[in-house]
Amino acid sequence: MAARVALLLALCVLPAMVAAIRPEKNPFCVQGRVYCDTCRAGFETPATTYIAGAEVILECKDKTGMEVVYRKKGKTDSKGSYKIWVEEDHVDQICDAKLLSSPREDCRVASPGRDQARVILTRNNGIASDDRFANNMGFMKDETVSGCDEILRSYQEFDD
Repeated sequence: MAARVALLLALCVLPAMVAAIRPEKNPFCVQGRVYCDTCRAGFETPATTYIAGAEVILECKDKTGMEVVYRKKGKTDSKGSYKIWVEEDHVDQICDAKLLSSPREDCRVASPGRDQARVILTRNNGIASDDRFANNMGFMKDETVSGCDEILRSYQEFDD
């Protein structure tokens, strides 16, 4: 009898315990881009450039006390893209990617409303992929570049 109990324990209970306590194999990959709003339009335009070396931080806050419980920094590559790898599932937390700094002297002021992006970091929501895409975030250029008037006018041509 004791041998059967030991065999049952070895075949059923131990593998379930190991699966429950082991960390996730696949981390989440939070991805996004950081741009310079060269036309000061408040959104990306054909004149928009992307910023290499911009610093971004991912912060997750507890829903009840709104205290930051997780923080991880990232930096953009030569194309203005960043990837932040997150090992844990943040099911009961609110996570945001936020702008920290821009290396460009002429494009350092965060664009209002485009300075952070909400990211869902849980596997309990039906998303099959481990990739999480944050909306692009941007800084505003100190002075608009030439050609912006034409670009912004082109957006008005289609208004009814």
